Amino acid sequence: MAKTMSFACVHFCVAFSVGYALTGSWVSGGLIAMVEPAVNTIAYYLHEKVWYARAKREVSDSLRSEQRGPSKLQPSSPALLH
Repeated sequence: MAKTMSFACVHFCVAFSVGYALTGSWVSGGLIAMVEPAVNTIAYYLHEKVWYARAKREVSDSLRSEQRGPSKLQPSSPALLH
């Protein structure tokens, strides 16, 4: 938990510094530092849902191809087996 809190502090400081550097305003820097992690959390959640759906689809496709059996196409060269 200490490492998580440490990273949260670093993240806040970086977001504030970038916001302040871009705007020259302490208030804007502070607002960016507060809003950006919230937006990033939502984006991460959506990213995880898409990633999970993609992995689930790949597993499903893999299982379907195993049920069909081996392909009738045979490699024309033994080098293609490696």
